[in-house]
Amino acid sequence: MFQQEINPEGIKKAELIVCIPSYNEADSISFPTQQASKGLKKYFPDRDSVIINCDNNSPDGTKDVFLNTPTDVPKIYISTPPGVKGKGNNFLNLFKKTIEMGAEAVVVVDADLKSITPEWIKHLGEPLFNDFTYVAPLYVRHKYDGTITNNIAYPLSRALYGRRVRQPIGGDFGFSGSLAKVYLESDTWNDEIANFGIDIWMTTLAFTHGGPICQAFMGRPKIHRPKDPAASLGPMFRQVVGTIFRLMQSFESYWMKVKYSKPTAIYGFGLGETESPPKVDVNTERLFSQFHEGFNRYMKIWRDLLCPDVYNKLLEIRELKERLFAFPTDLWARILYDMAIAYRDKIHDPDLMLDSLIPLYYGRTFSFVKKTKRMSTKQAEEAIEEDCMVFEMTKPYLIARWNQSKKEQSE
Repeated sequence: MFQQEINPEGIKKAELIVCIPSYNEADSISFPTQQASKGLKKYFPDRDSVIINCDNNSPDGTKDVFLNTPTDVPKIYISTPPGVKGKGNNFLNLFKKTIEMGAEAVVVVDADLKSITPEWIKHLGEPLFNDFTYVAPLYVRHKYDGTITNNIAYPLSRALYGRRVRQPIGGDFGFSGSLAKVYLESDTWNDEIANFGIDIWMTTLAFTHGGPICQAFMGRPKIHRPKDPAASLGPMFRQVVGTIFRLMQSFESYWMKVKYSKPTAIYGFGLGETESPPKVDVNTERLFSQFHEGFNRYMKIWRDLLCPDVYNKLLEIRELKERLFAFPTDLWARILYDMAIAYRDKIHDPDLMLDSLIPLYYGRTFSFVKKTKRMSTKQAEEAIEEDCMVFEMTKPYLIARWNQSKKEQSE
């Protein structure tokens, strides 16, 4: 029988919540739950705290594994109704519960984390009791882990909103009770955000809300289920990129005024030794062939969506042999800016436009893998920082085209 909430100890109030969102994580949720309990006990012994599993009514027994995991901190299980999926829908339950319990601070960690330590709870939670409203994670990741972050979410959010937050869709973060209220009352909520668009939406609202934000150095690499960037992206890509594009419309007056980015405070930097993140294998042949296959399917659409100069440059790089292939960053930035405008102007079906971006993203990822092949993690990070500067320098192109296209639409 379905139970929306199970609260064995009848907890009504909490100052600090650790939330673990899940769907079918019975095989992995126990470990982050135990680490969260240790972190709360060790670093926040004087705070009333609770661990909440926000679940999508998982059929694999996630609920029982979570509730039966021995902890020193009380636990609550909350589920979306049967048939209602999506990470964002789990967070909707979390925002409501945060306000209901009067919590000051909320820490969120992924259910498939293998590298979490009690210190992660400290690093993500402590700044929230020191006036910060949002805490993004900072961890060492393999140079090919998180290619949507490296090639889209980080450079775009940084160029648009002027904040250097390295992991805007990191999955592990902290936010204040006051920000939970902002999230719950926002009129920008939609189906994409109810699913994978949630992380970038929360980060963007934290940027535009104006409260102090910081990054917390986690001291260990993020180790979770690795994903090959050449594997199927499915709805995740559409929901993340679609959310970025849609929020550009909602917060136009904010990002139009942002001229350059500024660093974001780092909390607890240099803690512990830096371990090497686990290797991520990339099928480069597949990336290259997917890029070329895109021309057969989407060439006509690209011609409609992209500026003639940008489109012609794309045709030029198509001719490059695999050995010599390079996808310049300024071209990639212009493509994303053009796509954002076409998305706003509804030039084609939104899903079709986002799908048409995927082969280009594969080409860009292939180029990045090729360029950074012999680089260390640190050197690859520096290359990403340089890419971000190019996005910022190309921003006047976005503003000019955004305004011009708007003018043409209204005539």
